[in-house]
Amino acid sequence: MLDPRVDTFLTVCRTMNFTHAAQLLHLTQPAVSQHIHTLEEEFGAKFFRYENRQLSFTESGKLFRRAAAAMRHDALLLEEAIREQGKTLHLRFGATLTIGEYCMAAPLLQLLRQQPDIQLEMHTANTQELLSLLDAGEIDFAIVEGNFDRQAYESRVFSTQRFLPVAAPDYCFSQPVTTLDSLLGERLLVREPGSGTRNVLERALASRNLTVDSFARVTQLGSLNLIKRLVLAGVGIAFFYQPVVEEELASGKLREIPLADCSLSHDFSFLWQRGSVFSPELEKVFSLLQNAQGA
Repeated sequence: MLDPRVDTFLTVCRTMNFTHAAQLLHLTQPAVSQHIHTLEEEFGAKFFRYENRQLSFTESGKLFRRAAAAMRHDALLLEEAIREQGKTLHLRFGATLTIGEYCMAAPLLQLLRQQPDIQLEMHTANTQELLSLLDAGEIDFAIVEGNFDRQAYESRVFSTQRFLPVAAPDYCFSQPVTTLDSLLGERLLVREPGSGTRNVLERALASRNLTVDSFARVTQLGSLNLIKRLVLAGVGIAFFYQPVVEEELASGKLREIPLADCSLSHDFSFLWQRGSVFSPELEKVFSLLQNAQGA
């Protein structure tokens, strides 16, 4: 069973507010403060500091947070393992939108065929939301396309995917297209700031001293499928991971825009809490899912 003080600490980490943490835990604010103070005394270090009326971590607090998150996950998983001993395996995991929608069907199909009694729960969210679920012990692992703290999590490369510009077959470009710069006269259809695909594109543009706003027209949408439908209709161009448009490219409904100076790819990462005692089991899950991608 997890030390209640550690649970209090992690709730404060999640809210970065003692009052909100107390409300979530159904405790008084002095009780929350006392839990944190006792932990700090026990470890001989301050975990939080106030700066400009905002709570922030000390370096010791960041270190303890990583350890506490692993402790919480392991405690919950151990309780479940003991309770469910001899029953079916229960996996809870998260995936970012692109991965969940376009890359998990084959691995999950293979897993369900190999272990038909397994129970699966997949949460789809952006990278930061999945990391919060991981820190809270609510999922066992995540497969993400965004950035994460490599000191806080064990990670493996789940797959490496091409990231390519596409257009409708009859799309009329404003000028001959040979380089990334020559695309700037087009309408760019793009996800919202903070999304994984947006981040990959922004980094590629930044390496050339460009931004999303360098395009003549920008349409920002929160749905990959909606962006794809608009590109199919010929109203603009977009950048997608290859699995998202594989069928359309194969059928000729979309075409890749060849660029002489721009060949992009990006890793999808399988990650879990660093220091978890369940690391060997999660390594096995990673291998099983990764090997099943092409099945």
